[in-house]
Amino acid sequence: MSDFSGIWIPLITPFADGAVDHAALRALVNRYADAGVAGLVALGTTGEPATLDAAEQNAVLATILDAVQAAAGASPQRRALPVLVGVSGNHTASMRERIAQLNRLPIAGMLIAAPYYTRPAQEGIVAHFSALADASAHPVVLYDIPQRTGVRLELDTLLTLAAHPRIQAIKDCAGSLDTTLALIRDGRLQVLAGNDLEIFTTVCAGGSGAIAASAHWRPERFVALYRALTEGRLEEGRRIFHALAPQIQLAFAEPNPAPIKALLAGSGWVRNELRLPMTRASEALTERLAALGEAR
Repeated sequence: MSDFSGIWIPLITPFADGAVDHAALRALVNRYADAGVAGLVALGTTGEPATLDAAEQNAVLATILDAVQAAAGASPQRRALPVLVGVSGNHTASMRERIAQLNRLPIAGMLIAAPYYTRPAQEGIVAHFSALADASAHPVVLYDIPQRTGVRLELDTLLTLAAHPRIQAIKDCAGSLDTTLALIRDGRLQVLAGNDLEIFTTVCAGGSGAIAASAHWRPERFVALYRALTEGRLEEGRRIFHALAPQIQLAFAEPNPAPIKALLAGSGWVRNELRLPMTRASEALTERLAALGEAR
C-alpha cells in the first residue's frame, strides 16, 4: 500500500522555442522538493501530455524521475519525492501496453481517468479500470473529471473499484460533495481534492490531501494549509486558505495550465509557452497574475 496523502503538484511541462525545456523542468522539481510537497504528478492534464509525442512523454518522465533522485541525494534530510504518472486514453488494450512499460519504472503509481469521448456505460468503466489495474504492478489512482472525459464515475462504480487491491486513491474533480463524503466514510480510497477550491472542505472532512495545480505557486503555503488542518489548527488553516483563495481562483480563470505558466514565467521559472491548441493566458489575466506575484 502506498500513501497518497498531502499536497501533490501535477507538474507543467515547460517549453522553450517549441521544445521541452528539461532544465526548467529540473529546476521546478528542485523547487517543490524544497517546499515539502508530498509528491509530484508527471504527465497529468496540467502537463499537456496530449501535445507530447511518445518519445517526449518518456523523456519528460525520465527527467522528473532523475531530478527527484538528484534532489534527494543533495540533502540527507530530503527524501525522494514519489511520482505519479498520468495514463490517459480510450483504448484499453493500448493503455495496458503503456502500463506494461511503466511497470519497469520506480514510480509511486498511475493516475488514470475514465475513457474520454467514448462515454462508456458504468459497466464498461468498471471493466476498463479493472483491466488496467490488473495489468499494473503499481498502485492506481482514479481520476474522476467528467468535464474532460464526458462521463463521471458514479458512486456505485467507485465503491466497486475500491475493492480492487491496486486501486488505492481518487483524484476527485466531479464536484459532488455527496460522493466525496461517501468515499471518505467508506474509507477504502484515499480521497484527494482535484478542484483546488475544495482542498479545505475535503481535508476537513477527512480527505487525504490534494493534487493541486495552483500549488505551483507558493507551494509552501499549501503545505502549511494541509499541516494546519491535519494537526487540528483550524483557525490557522482557515486564514491560510482564505489568503490562497484569490490565487486559486486566478489559476483557473482561464484554461489550465495557461495561468500557471504565466505566473511562473513572471518570476523567471519557465517561458510562457504552450502548445496548440492551448494558448497563453490573456493579457488581462496576465496582468492580474503579475499583481498577485508582486503582492507575495
